[in-house]
Amino acid sequence: PKIIEYFGLMFYFYANEHLPIHVHVSFAGYESVFELFFDDGQLSDVLVRRVAGLEPLPAKQQKEAQKVVESQADFIAECWKEFFVLNKKPKVKKITTKL
Repeated sequence: PKIIEYFGLMFYFYANEHLPIHVHVSFAGYESVFELFFDDGQLSDVLVRRVAGLEPLPAKQQKEAQKVVESQADFIAECWKEFFVLNKKPKVKKITTKL
């Protein structure tokens, strides 16, 4: 499901995901994955990786996506729990102000 929309960037999970908590981000045919790592309930690291067979986000969009992931880490983790643990569809958050 899609969980965040931000100025053309779409943040979502695939139904058959795996740990660590991560979110796919796409923009105009490009896609990257952002893995979130928490320590004592606080975001401690975000790693970006490529998706096989797809071009990664352009630098500008990757930078913007990184800002969103860092500012929305708790929301992303909560959506992960709702979808993969509680089997509920998370709500979509539309961010309409620049970060």
